[in-house]
Amino acid sequence: MREVTPAEVSDRPVVDVREPHEWQLGHADGAIHIPMGEIVERLHEVPDGAAVICRSGARSGQVVAYLAQQGLDAVNVAGGTIAWAAQGRPMVGTVA
Repeated sequence: MREVTPAEVSDRPVVDVREPHEWQLGHADGAIHIPMGEIVERLHEVPDGAAVICRSGARSGQVVAYLAQQGLDAVNVAGGTIAWAAQGRPMVGTVA
């Protein structure tokens, strides 16, 4: 599985796979919200080249592995939204 730091995401689209209540607390600005449990049925909404993020990087790592099996280019955001917020990346809301 390929990983990038929040600073390395650059122009990749960000897909947040956390649950709705987590998303509402705070998320990466501009991220697409597709909860992990909906990835299979919403696969068509995942942009090729996506940087996948969750709270800490565990769930997003599982999603990246699945996306790779489906032939999509995707990377895991190491440290998740915790690292994203800690590195001062753009957020909507304040809690990661």
